[in-house]
Amino acid sequence: MSLHGSDRRGAPSTGIAGGNGTVAAASQRLRLNPNKEHKPDGYEDMQLDFSPNIFSSLERYLPPSMLNVPRDDKAKFMREILLKYLPLGERNRAQKHREYRQKIIENYQPLHRELYSINPATFFVPTFLKAINDNTEQSFRSIMSEPSPGIFIFDIFQPHFCELLLAEIENFEQWVTETKFRIMRPNTMNKFGAVLDDFGLETMLDKLMEGFIHPLSRVFFADVGGSTLDSHHGFVVEYGKDRDVDLGFHVDDSEVTLNVCLGKQFSGGELFFRGTRCEKHVNTGTHSEEIFDYCHVLGRAVLHRGRHRHGARATTSGHRVNLLLWCRSSVFREMRRYQKDFSGWCGECNREKKERQRSTIAATRLVSLYVIQMFHACA
Repeated sequence: MSLHGSDRRGAPSTGIAGGNGTVAAASQRLRLNPNKEHKPDGYEDMQLDFSPNIFSSLERYLPPSMLNVPRDDKAKFMREILLKYLPLGERNRAQKHREYRQKIIENYQPLHRELYSINPATFFVPTFLKAINDNTEQSFRSIMSEPSPGIFIFDIFQPHFCELLLAEIENFEQWVTETKFRIMRPNTMNKFGAVLDDFGLETMLDKLMEGFIHPLSRVFFADVGGSTLDSHHGFVVEYGKDRDVDLGFHVDDSEVTLNVCLGKQFSGGELFFRGTRCEKHVNTGTHSEEIFDYCHVLGRAVLHRGRHRHGARATTSGHRVNLLLWCRSSVFREMRRYQKDFSGWCGECNREKKERQRSTIAATRLVSLYVIQMFHACA
């Protein structure tokens, strides 16, 4: 399930009665580190505003006093936290979006139903599948390159899968044209493309994130919530004649982004990356070591942090279609509210930290030199 909306603050605090008659304040902070020994409850059978996976993932971060209260109380506590990101107005919009999505699913007839449930043997290239099954950092690195820090490139989809998905997208677009159904586009920057979750592919993409992207992000992007991914936004973008031409410099609304070229024949459209930044430093300059350009290849994935600044150059001929999976972590978004230092992944924060360290060392040396000179003067 996709979380709509961004980091919101100012939601009212309420009290939640615990199983022992005490009241747990919803303003309590989550733990910085998860309780790995705790086995979270399942929430699939409850009527919730958010994906059950989000509640199970978030439960390990609850304050110790909340871990053993009844499940309903934990759900209420976590719901209060999550609603900070989805105020009433946005909740109403989210409900309308669920109704919009249901209307599409009830009327659209899929062309290739085999795409709607994940089939690893027919979706993925054997090298990728073997690396995921081995599930070690060594096996992951054996199939990928890291041409620039934090950017991982590897083959993921079989050509036949790309063909089937392209055909499904074209079938959906034809249905949209014939029925004159007004669809929502993937984001505010792309005027073409489609949200795959909206016409029935949400479950498949959930499985793609949980079973095949999460193992990678847990190893390579733990610093930005890669080990606690619990929701996604899945869509395709289209570039070329009578489509979008290019894409401006931006960051994604994700913790981890998967970008895969599905085809077709095209020229241009290179991705350009310019360093990872936190919100405070998103518009700062680029350093030479952060510059990296990438040319798309059919079925090949680019995996990077959502905060890694990037854009797409003009597709000068042909028709390019890419699958994007924005993977999100509600836990990381909550914890980020209490952090001030992002030097572990923000290039500018890291530079500022190193500069402070250099200044401290230099100041310490000057003081030491002064003390030595004073000692000799008094001797």
